[in-house]
Amino acid sequence: MPENRAGHRHGRTVRLAVAIIPAASATPAGDPVVFMEGGPGGDAFGNIPFLIGAGVNRDRELIVMAQRGTLHSEPNLACPEIDRFYAGAVGLPFNAPSTGELLVRATKECRDRLTAGGAELAAYNTTENAADFADLRAALGIDRWNVYGYSYGTNLALTYLRLYPEGIRSVAIDSVAPPPVVNLPWTWDSFREGLDEVFAACEAQPACKNRYPDLPGTVTEQVRRLEEHPLTLTAQPPGGGNPVTVVLDGGSLVDLLVAKAVPFADLPAALDELAHGNPERFARARAAGATPVIGEFAYGLKESVACGEWVPGYSRADVLAAGRRNFPGWPDAVLAQAPQLPFQYDVCRVWNVPDRTAVQRVATVSDVPALVISGTFDSKTGASWGRYAARTLSRSTVVRIPGIGHWVVPQSCCAQSVLTSFLAHPTAPDTACVADLAPAPFTITPETEAA
Repeated sequence: MPENRAGHRHGRTVRLAVAIIPAASATPAGDPVVFMEGGPGGDAFGNIPFLIGAGVNRDRELIVMAQRGTLHSEPNLACPEIDRFYAGAVGLPFNAPSTGELLVRATKECRDRLTAGGAELAAYNTTENAADFADLRAALGIDRWNVYGYSYGTNLALTYLRLYPEGIRSVAIDSVAPPPVVNLPWTWDSFREGLDEVFAACEAQPACKNRYPDLPGTVTEQVRRLEEHPLTLTAQPPGGGNPVTVVLDGGSLVDLLVAKAVPFADLPAALDELAHGNPERFARARAAGATPVIGEFAYGLKESVACGEWVPGYSRADVLAAGRRNFPGWPDAVLAQAPQLPFQYDVCRVWNVPDRTAVQRVATVSDVPALVISGTFDSKTGASWGRYAARTLSRSTVVRIPGIGHWVVPQSCCAQSVLTSFLAHPTAPDTACVADLAPAPFTITPETEAA
């Protein structure tokens, strides 16, 4: 593919790897499914087992392409410098300026290396990404196909549908990040929505309500306490290996909550244990970050998209205001950093790509049949944003799966059934299984005395 379709850089090209997984059915339908990975920067090939396990290829061929800049594509815009920063950051205060300086330094080192190798970072954006998929369909000679994307892949899928609607039979978007609203303040809104849904589910289960009567108050108390008095602990990474030193403070607790580092079923118990002087579950979850797979995630694509399409137009004050609106009483040091995107303004200053919001923050208006799937516990892309995106998709079906977090289909048999039905009948999928769903029971532990 051209690296930059505007014709710059003397026709430099990128190479994108494509995997084609046969349909499980002996009599497959003729229109395949093409998958759009999240991130941005995730390894699409690494998620093929989850797609097969979820039955996405049950009745249709499944096509998976490594997006530009990601693992298995050329060039691969991985940043081992940033991977190594995050491995060491588990032992640092999450929101400290000194931590941010180390992240910015690692980011600049990666940027300098990638640009020295000839990469035009501004070309790694959602518009070019969508054009790659349009060219892929033509290269494979496919008349019509179905699109399935999750997380950033929904942002990409909606952009692709807006720019290249021809040949698209249907679109399924899972854990929706609508292009018009993805920005740093928005992350606080999604976190609040997902966390509220978890706490409401506990409130609706008598055993959980009686055992953990004030989870919102517990979280606020622990975020404030840990930010004022951070804990330095030794913890065993969940995947094994030597124990590592971790710092558990208010910012890192929030990051772990957004990332679902502790399973939802165990979250009330983990918060109660933390309040009673036992931080082990969160410490182990924090320690997991000490053993990343170096070079797997493409920060080059992630930063180019985030800095060109998500960050511009909103200030640091806007992020703080959104945090205060959603979590009044939390420390400003925590609220000043967008969940999952700490120090992003400083990172983008050194990444230095153009503002693309005018061409990217655009709603997709379409009558192509669409399935919009959200998990009620999703703290990264709150479930309400699925309904928001569906407002301009006139033939859309909106499904909310209770008790599920980010990337719903691999986690929910019902969602898998709905997706299969949608691919067979895009304008009339069978969603009956949703009506009987409820969040799974939460783990109830014996009461403990405060340490």
